[in-house]
Amino acid sequence: MKVLSFLPLLLRSTCMHPVRLPSALVRATVLDLLILAGHVLIYPSGLTPERRTPMPLPGSTDATGTEPEARPGTGTGSETGADTGPPTTTPSRAAKDSTPADRITRSADTALLPTVGDRPPVVLLHGFIDNRSVFVLLRRSLARHGWRHLESLNYSPLTCDIRTAAELLERHVEEICARTGHREIDIVGHSLGGLIARYYVQRLGGDRRVRTLVSLGTPHGGTAVARLAGAHPIVRQMRGGSDLIQELRRPAPGCRTRFVSFWSELDRVMLPVETACVDHPDLDAVNVRVTGIGHLALPVHPAVASAIREALESDGTSLSTPGTASVA
Repeated sequence: MKVLSFLPLLLRSTCMHPVRLPSALVRATVLDLLILAGHVLIYPSGLTPERRTPMPLPGSTDATGTEPEARPGTGTGSETGADTGPPTTTPSRAAKDSTPADRITRSADTALLPTVGDRPPVVLLHGFIDNRSVFVLLRRSLARHGWRHLESLNYSPLTCDIRTAAELLERHVEEICARTGHREIDIVGHSLGGLIARYYVQRLGGDRRVRTLVSLGTPHGGTAVARLAGAHPIVRQMRGGSDLIQELRRPAPGCRTRFVSFWSELDRVMLPVETACVDHPDLDAVNVRVTGIGHLALPVHPAVASAIREALESDGTSLSTPGTASVA
């Protein structure tokens, strides 16, 4: 495993370093409860799928010979307007003349070419019994710093199999690549979302599409928490020793995706906390230790958002010596 040398606040602690300050746990728990209360309020806004507008041809012009004007309220933002993300442009004449099926099924190799310097699309994947509203703040942070293609995938809370959810993610990624003209995308997954994305990358050949996978509090090694919730099949799959966790431990030679896993020493959902670290000999992975916050704060903490942006901007040249970075 490697370290993100560009991340601030590099500490000497290791992934196994224990928590010694009970007061820190209390503060993190209170913060998680406040975040949970706020998330309950905006949760309904993320229940509906995103509206997506086909991308225009690069350099296309309207009847006046100028670039099309941006249309607020369209694209990858939520219907409620709470998290609109960057505005999209009016589709070109060629895009209007094609059918939706043509735009979705078109091969990424023949799709619209991205503009020079355009970052790969970022797919945001939520956790168990959640939806895309959990990424409101992170999405705004990415949009403010120049990410144009931000998309979320809602999978049903009734989903009973991580493999099935990974297949849905695969179709979603292919549609994005066809629509945007990008051959690669990045993924940010919170909790279960990170595990779904890892299965897609490692077991379904998603490494040919996913450049960087960022996971936030994901049970890569399985978690022993919430035994009473084991009646749900997907929770059983997240436990240590499950068939799915064992499958992810199998060899993955040649995997091209870079993994950046954020884990918190105060995460009460990950038991033990180091289960949120990626530990696989075949994977190019770095584990980023987050101090002072719990599980629910990972997708909303500004320091984590800053580190995520830097991880997505890295081309891998900033990965150097073994170790664990920390943000707080």
